Amino acid sequence: MKKINYLGYEILNEPYSHSRNFISSGSVLTISPNSYGLGTKIPELDEALKSADIIVLDGVYFALGYFLKTGKTIKKNQGPNIFYDELKIQNSRKGRIFFLGSTEETLARIGARLEKEYTDIEFQTFSPPFKKKLGTEDNDAIANAIKSFGPDVVMVGMTCPKQEIWIREQIDCYPGILFMAIGGVFDWFAGNYKELHPLWWKLRLGWLGRAIQRPELLMRNLPNYWIYFKNMLVK
Repeated sequence: MKKINYLGYEILNEPYSHSRNFISSGSVLTISPNSYGLGTKIPELDEALKSADIIVLDGVYFALGYFLKTGKTIKKNQGPNIFYDELKIQNSRKGRIFFLGSTEETLARIGARLEKEYTDIEFQTFSPPFKKKLGTEDNDAIANAIKSFGPDVVMVGMTCPKQEIWIREQIDCYPGILFMAIGGVFDWFAGNYKELHPLWWKLRLGWLGRAIQRPELLMRNLPNYWIYFKNMLVK
């Protein structure tokens, strides 16, 4: 797989669909200015990102500093892109996907859409308790559900940094399974929020579209963005 090192992280620099040929288990995580900023404050998140088998850009602005320093771009593989790529892969393989996270209502909507658009995928869902850190009983219940289903891929949507840290802590219990942290894509795919028009992504303004949809997230994450842009300029 082609990767480049930027700010201490090994970022995928080729299409995800190509790199997927070289991996059948492990973890696929995304990185953004927000998760980078959080990682400077949360060692467990930093460790999770650096130990991932694949890290892809969640929005192009994490690569801005790399472009300013080198004049080169990093291949764009954003969260929604790899999610749909993986659905296509599993549909062609008649694969099995386990969706972990969000609410029962959102998971039901995901299931309904899968049944219409990805008819060759077998799937199962699990909505974990909404708490900062899952306990032993919670993880045992999740393990029982995952192992009884036997998925090829587990899609984890528990928001950053909870989902990345959970994957890092639990992944050794699940040999042979690929874990993907794709967060907000659950809500988009379920129709809780309108999916952005492809033009937003083409113009590299996906972050602006997200901010318009959910301005509270932009305000909450601004301190982490500042950490990234500051380090982008000095490192």
